[in-house]
Amino acid sequence: MATNVVSVLNDLVETSKDGEKGFRKAAEDARDTQLKTLFLTRAEDCARGARELQDVVQRLGGKPETGGSVSGALHRGWVDMKSAVTDRSDHQILVEVEKGEDVAKKSYHDALEKELPADVRAIVERQYQGVLQNHDRVRDLRDQYAAKS
Repeated sequence: MATNVVSVLNDLVETSKDGEKGFRKAAEDARDTQLKTLFLTRAEDCARGARELQDVVQRLGGKPETGGSVSGALHRGWVDMKSAVTDRSDHQILVEVEKGEDVAKKSYHDALEKELPADVRAIVERQYQGVLQNHDRVRDLRDQYAAKS
């Protein structure tokens, strides 16, 4: 079971690293200073979450992932290409960030469907609650910025 748990946690490390990189990219591209600050704060939250999961993987005797996923890199590449040909508004950035948060929600939900030791489950559940809060905050901001457009 330990190998399976390590694999589940390493998938979440990749998800957290993707989130960190995605939020940093969003902070670079955003025009609104409050959005920039929010995105940088969320990037730090993701980095902290990844470190916490990496520590658990190590404690379980596994080798922790250190990077994001291929799909996350591809999404950021697509967003970069898209922003090169269009002038992205803060609303459009929020739409892309919400897509990333949808992926994170699914990853954490899927992890919680697995058999995990109680102490590991508690960490994953706590981080999942943070992902849900991030998603809802981004969704609400997306709606606010859509109304401004």
